[in-house]
Amino acid sequence: MQFSPSHAEWFAIRVKSNRENVTSQALEGKGYEVMLPLYRREDVPATRAPAPLFPGYLFSRFEVTKRLPILTIPGVVHIVGVGKTPIPIDHEELESLRILLETGLPIRREETYTVGQRVRISRGPLTGAGGVVTDIKDQRFVVSITLLQRSVSVVLEPEWISAARNRQQAG
Repeated sequence: MQFSPSHAEWFAIRVKSNRENVTSQALEGKGYEVMLPLYRREDVPATRAPAPLFPGYLFSRFEVTKRLPILTIPGVVHIVGVGKTPIPIDHEELESLRILLETGLPIRREETYTVGQRVRISRGPLTGAGGVVTDIKDQRFVVSITLLQRSVSVVLEPEWISAARNRQQAG
């Protein structure tokens, strides 16, 4: 497929779970420019393949007015935007990401947590406990654990927590 690069912009594409590589190859096979950022996870043996830096997403460059062929590719869920209007990704952000990936420096995905979010403690001395983020101080998290209608708080390192999938898991 041919398209005019002068009108093409970069967009984030939401893809089905664990379909990033297959969808990326399908897009490239149709002539689209694709960026699928991959990294080596610290907690996985080096013999395993790199994982997507943004699971469930990849980036592609195309003309927004000619997006129907993108949407019909198996694995594509939708193009990220507001409502049904795709929003382009800043080219400089993607270029910075590309430069970072090419350096080979170790990369660690950073999760974003908000006050009120349920979390699961997955590392450290409180592994297995769950709670709610009540404050964020100096890149450390205050998590409240409720028991018998009372609450206790503890300050945790960011790498010790992960987002809870549902209410039962967090507490």
